[in-house]
Amino acid sequence: MTTDATGTGVTEQALASLRGTADPRLRELLTGLVRHLHDFARETRLTQEEWERAIAFLTSTGRACTDTRQEFILLSDVLGLSMLVETVNGHRAAGATESTVLGPFHMTESPVRALGDDIDLVGGGARCVVSGRVRSADGTPLPGAVVDVWQADDKGYYDVQQPGVQPAGNGRGLFTADSEGRFWFRTCVPAAYPIPTDGPVGGLLRATGRHPYRPAHIHFIAAAEGHTPVTTHIFVAGGDYLDSDAVFAVKQSLVQDFTATDDPSLAREFGVENPFRHARFDLVLERTA
Repeated sequence: MTTDATGTGVTEQALASLRGTADPRLRELLTGLVRHLHDFARETRLTQEEWERAIAFLTSTGRACTDTRQEFILLSDVLGLSMLVETVNGHRAAGATESTVLGPFHMTESPVRALGDDIDLVGGGARCVVSGRVRSADGTPLPGAVVDVWQADDKGYYDVQQPGVQPAGNGRGLFTADSEGRFWFRTCVPAAYPIPTDGPVGGLLRATGRHPYRPAHIHFIAAAEGHTPVTTHIFVAGGDYLDSDAVFAVKQSLVQDFTATDDPSLAREFGVENPFRHARFDLVLERTA
């Protein structure tokens, strides 16, 4: 009786057990997963102790998840998987806004706000106006488009990270574009920040000698009838970590100037003190097929 030292027999049995899966896409996904996992174990000669440590790590990752924290998304982010999924699914029409990762902090519903509202409820940092237009890739404005916004404060924290310090909904807003597809809101210039490092993902970063920082940015999800929604960021030009984002999410088209603006009439129009910072960013959506 011969011994299957490489475990190929086990792999074939595991793959055969999936052949009756009724959903063809589920069958394809599970078959690929099993094949690659088994090949990984063979290639690296995974030990029993290493396998047990991996199971313990995944268990602790699950236990770190709460209503306001998604450690598995954070793990996916730092391994580059979130950005890879965005990339392989993010082929868009020429000129459409590029997508990037959702991130782990889109955990609460953004409060509905009127155009021009201030989403910085704390009042810290450099004052800023963000304005733009939601339009189709052919240039047609998209009135009534919905723009979901969330960001860290000027110290690099999201509201869900500081309950009792920041009011719920700070740095968040759900806006409806006007009849010309325009949107605008007031806020503070966000700061670069470290992703949470007090859980298993932080331990992984330390073990691999990686820093946890993300460059300063504001998140957006834009949606309009007859168009494919886009999840994206704008990154603050000239900031730190643009070349070493901990979650690999920076795309050059999304790096935007937060321009120092000295214009009293424009400041009055936007309802901010002069001078202020102004970021202009159009959200360009692709029509659905």
